[in-house]
Amino acid sequence: MLNGAQAMLKTLVKAGVRVCFTNPGTSEMHFVAALDGEPGMRAVLTLFEGVASGAADGYARMSGEVAATLLHLGCGLGNGLANLHNARKARVPILNIVGDHATYHVRYDAQLQSDIETVARNVSTWVRTVKSPQTLCTDTAEAIAVSQGAPRQIATLIVPADVSWSEGAQVAPVQPVPARPQVSPDRLQAIAGVLSAHPGKTLILLGGAALYGEGLELAARIAAHRGVRLLAEVFPARIARGAGLPHVERLAYFAEMAAVQLRGVRHLILVDAKSPVSFFAYPGKKSDLLPSGCEVHELARLDEDAIASLRALAERLGAMNQAPQLQAPQRPPLPQAHLSAEKTCQIIAHLLPERAIIVDEAQTSGVSLPMWSAGAPAHDVLTLTGGAIGQGLPLAVGAAIACPDRPVLALIGDGAAMYTLQALWTLARERLNVTTLILNNRSYAILNVELQRVGAVAGAKSAEKARAQLDLQQPALDFVHLGQGMGVDSVRVRTCEDLIRELERCLATPGPHLIEALIPNEFTGIKLKLLPHLLRHLEHLPRPWAQAIKRKVAP
Repeated sequence: MLNGAQAMLKTLVKAGVRVCFTNPGTSEMHFVAALDGEPGMRAVLTLFEGVASGAADGYARMSGEVAATLLHLGCGLGNGLANLHNARKARVPILNIVGDHATYHVRYDAQLQSDIETVARNVSTWVRTVKSPQTLCTDTAEAIAVSQGAPRQIATLIVPADVSWSEGAQVAPVQPVPARPQVSPDRLQAIAGVLSAHPGKTLILLGGAALYGEGLELAARIAAHRGVRLLAEVFPARIARGAGLPHVERLAYFAEMAAVQLRGVRHLILVDAKSPVSFFAYPGKKSDLLPSGCEVHELARLDEDAIASLRALAERLGAMNQAPQLQAPQRPPLPQAHLSAEKTCQIIAHLLPERAIIVDEAQTSGVSLPMWSAGAPAHDVLTLTGGAIGQGLPLAVGAAIACPDRPVLALIGDGAAMYTLQALWTLARERLNVTTLILNNRSYAILNVELQRVGAVAGAKSAEKARAQLDLQQPALDFVHLGQGMGVDSVRVRTCEDLIRELERCLATPGPHLIEALIPNEFTGIKLKLLPHLLRHLEHLPRPWAQAIKRKVAP
């Protein structure tokens, strides 16, 4: 007879859950012991719950399958919340399995006792505490089906220790995943009419499944057939780019630059995306980025089938045989001498291998990468969907496990790297084919920009204490020793020639590697002081001037 943990594992594997990212404790020991009896489940140990949750996100984004995490009580789940927040915004299927104290032990309010359900509801749309071994597996099957539903989401299953160790559980059958609805005929007809009547003033904003594979191809056919622009959400979960693929510009992070991209739009068609708003609120500025009078149309809502809806629209318009506009192959020349952020992006674009997966958490240092890599070999980019930094390294872990035949390049800012540096240990332990490039400008550079933008230091005679909170120079972080200490081959580069040599070597050699690139901060001195004034006046400039400035600052 199976105990609860053994039956639960068999239920997970039967439903197609093949990987579990773990950081277990005492309450999860029976699940850990049951792993040896279930060859269909791969267990990946992480040293911090934020790595487990971020890795599950990366795996789900690239595989499309449910990823599981195994976390210890409310404290463990709480440690993983930042990257579960990012995963929620990415709308990926994740099942959190959270151990709890035995049911009869709860009343003693032991040191690690907490309200796990309240913690879980921050990021989960479905939360359940299992009551008995007899209901454990049906609850598990339901959680898996919910996470795969419409939209895909995070489900959290809380499993008391005595439910895991007690016998009497039975493997549950796979539960059907609810079908995603498609756009209604009336909405489809209305949107087709807008595209036919107002192509020059219509924009299609893409997100989710519309940014890769068949979804991207269909959107590009519609755009070419009707002569409308495509735009991607600012931080897509996954976007396919490069030679031979449709090129879709991303909505700018800076609200003022996003407004330039949206200027003149009278009809916005949403496909698996939300209407654009500014990332933060700023004094005296509006949060809604749409131009006045712009009408919003939803071709595919977040709980609807984006690909089927795009296909229906293409068929309605007669665009199925329209050739989409594709990006021509083009690599930038290799730069020389001292490194800068822009030169680093040029080198990456020049050396990027076929079918690479780029995990982009480079912050300000990677702002020019989309421009330089547009014509590089076809690749996927995973971005910081929820804005909670510390996502990049864990995402790379999950992406590499989901796609072991593809090279992964993780571009990480120095500040962001320190949030989940423990992921390097998992990369080494699992021998994953990931090259991590730490872009080290010894600063939280994006926050220096935000300090100016919000006007918090305007008119201050001295902002020494304020700026010290964003400075990482003293003491200087040594990523070479940090990486080597976790078992990852690590080097430091200061020149273009050094980076070219080391990146070529790392990309040609399987296994985890780390390159620390010392680069100057892109936004300092007069450039940093002028940026807020420049952004403030963009809306008053003629459109060609505003577009030229946008391309220069955030291409």
